[in-house]
Amino acid sequence: IMVLTDPEFESSVLISSDEGASYQKYRLSFYILSLLFHPTQEDWALAYSHDQKVSSMSFFHHSWLFYTVCFGFGTVIHSIQYVTCRALTCSEPNRNYPFPGYIDISSLVVQDDYMFIQVTRAGQASYYVSYQRDPFLKIKLPKYSLPKDLHIVSTDEHQVFAAVQEWNQNDTYNLYLSDTRGILFTLAMENVKTTRGLGGNQMLDLYEVAGIKGMLIANRRLDNQVKTYITYNKGRDWRLLQAPATDLAGNDIHCILPFCSLHLQLQTSENPYLSGSISTKASAPGIIVATGNIGSELSYNNVGMFISSDAGNNWRQIFEEEHNVWFLDKGGALVAVKQPTVPTRHLQISFDDGRQWTRHSFSLVPLFVDGMLVEAGTENQIMTFFGHFSHRSEWQLIKIDYKSIFNRKCTEGDFQTWHLHNKGELCVMGQKQIYMKRRPGNYCMLGKDYAKVLSAESCICRAHDFECDYGYERRREGNCLPAFWFNPAVVSRSCSQGQKYLNSTGYRKVVSNNCIKGVKDMYTPRKQMCPNRAPKGLSLSTREGKLTADLHTNVTFLVHLDEGDSMRTNIQLDFGDGTAVSYSNLSWIEEGIRHVYKTPGIFRVSALAENTLGFDTTTLYLHVTCPVEHVQLLAPFVAIKNKEVNLTAVVWPIHSRTLTYFWWLGNSTEPVISLDGSISYTFTSEGMNTVTVQVSSANTILQDTKTISVQEFFKSLLLSFSPNLDEYNPDVPEWRQDVGRVIKKALLQVSGQLLVAVFPGVPTAAELFLLPHKNQSEGRKKSEEELEQISEILASALNQNLVEFELKPGARVIVYITQLTLAPLVDSSPRHSSSAMLMLLSVVFLGLAVFLIYKFKRKIPWINIYAEVNQEKEQEMIGSVSQSDSTPKITLSEFSTPKEVMEKEMDARVKRKIHSLINRLIASC
Repeated sequence: IMVLTDPEFESSVLISSDEGASYQKYRLSFYILSLLFHPTQEDWALAYSHDQKVSSMSFFHHSWLFYTVCFGFGTVIHSIQYVTCRALTCSEPNRNYPFPGYIDISSLVVQDDYMFIQVTRAGQASYYVSYQRDPFLKIKLPKYSLPKDLHIVSTDEHQVFAAVQEWNQNDTYNLYLSDTRGILFTLAMENVKTTRGLGGNQMLDLYEVAGIKGMLIANRRLDNQVKTYITYNKGRDWRLLQAPATDLAGNDIHCILPFCSLHLQLQTSENPYLSGSISTKASAPGIIVATGNIGSELSYNNVGMFISSDAGNNWRQIFEEEHNVWFLDKGGALVAVKQPTVPTRHLQISFDDGRQWTRHSFSLVPLFVDGMLVEAGTENQIMTFFGHFSHRSEWQLIKIDYKSIFNRKCTEGDFQTWHLHNKGELCVMGQKQIYMKRRPGNYCMLGKDYAKVLSAESCICRAHDFECDYGYERRREGNCLPAFWFNPAVVSRSCSQGQKYLNSTGYRKVVSNNCIKGVKDMYTPRKQMCPNRAPKGLSLSTREGKLTADLHTNVTFLVHLDEGDSMRTNIQLDFGDGTAVSYSNLSWIEEGIRHVYKTPGIFRVSALAENTLGFDTTTLYLHVTCPVEHVQLLAPFVAIKNKEVNLTAVVWPIHSRTLTYFWWLGNSTEPVISLDGSISYTFTSEGMNTVTVQVSSANTILQDTKTISVQEFFKSLLLSFSPNLDEYNPDVPEWRQDVGRVIKKALLQVSGQLLVAVFPGVPTAAELFLLPHKNQSEGRKKSEEELEQISEILASALNQNLVEFELKPGARVIVYITQLTLAPLVDSSPRHSSSAMLMLLSVVFLGLAVFLIYKFKRKIPWINIYAEVNQEKEQEMIGSVSQSDSTPKITLSEFSTPKEVMEKEMDARVKRKIHSLINRLIASC
């Protein structure tokens, strides 16, 4: 005996090996939630606990041995792994992982020879089965069942009963039966009703009759009516229940099939000590006691209790009210007590299968009966009622010794034979079965050596002993024909030339059916030679079923071929990154093909299956990503109204075609979405405009924001600083913003409309933008003149070292004007060395450009640049561009602007244009 203490007080287990005379206490360092005992080793148990987000299991064998299996991390566990190990040696090196990848939590089901798991990917669940602990294989339901939910109903007699809620069902399930391996499922009944239990869980209205192989009862919804059906061959054929001929009073009941029949409630009790609405026992074959009604459909009003003594062929009513009914002495006696909602002092006993009942008092005070325990055995016939006198009273136990009811042990003359049948058909599940049953009314005890089945003789196989094979459906005339989605000509790829395979006839024998000869050869799959076939139905996927993978991680590709000789078909796989592999046959790649990508990107993975008769190809596009750690938006600080500007998002690490960019521009409520990190945009209104870019990579989204001042015109000056400023430059955006505000404050004594942009990197540099006043009522020309005057004043002050600021006590910084030194118009954050290189390249490019323009201006098409910058004076130019067959050239027919004016405009505007072009070049690089 093992007793667990209340975990609110302490965590201990008390063990007794002398029937409770003494106990030994073992203190535990964890709290036990549940115990699972070994089926054969009586002193072995698994204890399951849950402790601070980690699930652990402990093994008991004379002493507690601990090991921990981590199923997941965090407050929510999304997926787990299926792990196997030897009980006493379950450390990590000794663990096995029979199913690769992760499975859905709480989806592992172990029943008899079968193990089931569920894997959900992209919202669609797939189910896998292992038969006799072999490798897991995917369960095959009809192609378009598309299950929303699946429950394993039974795994008796080497077959799986599964209830599947399909995509178009809400409160009903379809019942499917499998082959012996539990892989191929065929439909047994549609729209089986469900009932919601006390805990809110769905209960399937399906009952497997104990003691009779292949016999089930189900409630099916058809045309908005629920009717009860019964089958004697595991769902191959169903029929309605024939209602009793008379009621309790002996009056005739006029109930004619199929318009009227008997309907049963099939809910088993959630209390194991109550009989529930239906009850059968393997020790009492053929006896069925159930709550039900007579009519056109199932009803929960005007119900009564019904019994069948011949396995559902004939029924009799035994009570007008609901009762709990228990079996005594292997069905030799039936004990009935009213439902626990009504207190009672009496019980009723029947010795003739419910035909006559005798009433006995077992309590002086009416008792709410909560359940009954029946102890089996020939020497100890005791039944124990437990319940309470009122809802406030303690539990009461009442023991009744019913041994005195049976005055002797049964002899041969006390028995009669009973033939199992289905409406007169003696061959049930392929055999004739004869049972021994006690004659009704004989008060004798069956004893321990009582044998239920007297004889079983195999029958000749007939059509009803065979059900439709996978991929086939039964038509009205009773034939099994291929479903529209199934191609019966497809041969398994494991079938190699020279070998033989079983070619389905569209039928398969009902599992556990014992018929022989007859039509068996006609319906049994036939052995045929494997044909030589060209590859067909090649498919390619990743083991996880995803089209994304992380950089530098193993990606396992699975190659599947529907048709073709797997042993004589060459497989080639191109990973799309310059690497490819080839295999002589599919047996080498059953576990998948692994590959590691070393660069991010979108890779075209292609597979080729080829043999002497043909080939087949398939393609998969895999997105290999690495997490985005940083994003920087490159944008000008000031832009011209109605002029196109370039916006660039720089991400680190660098990605190739695997990112999505969301651009939020100005006050727009919808983003501009692009796959490229750069876009062009034109601002149509003056003022401060906010630009935000969001970069999406896999499950990560990062963003950066910049503010752009949009003006019709502006002036700018390049600034440099005394070298001591570089000593305090940490090269971070926040520092640049703060220093820009300090510089602006130092310059406000000269002008009010200023914008200072400090460039990244060292040596520290900045650009000073002179913006026009918001109120431009005096006209643009005058505003431009004012900016020119302010620019000259600032330039003079800067040249005389009159502008300075104090960064910290004792650290004064002088601001200079930079001559022929251009800095980027955008805020980026490369390393110091790269910033210096960009600055140096800018100086070289500008100097070279200015030199070429002034030195060879008659040969260089700089007028196009001038025309683009100074669009206001385009009408003053008359030029044409002609192109010969060899090289382009520019021809000037007339140019009215004086050379001096052109050079002056060039000096002021073209420099800015070259400046902008260089910055675009740098940004694109």
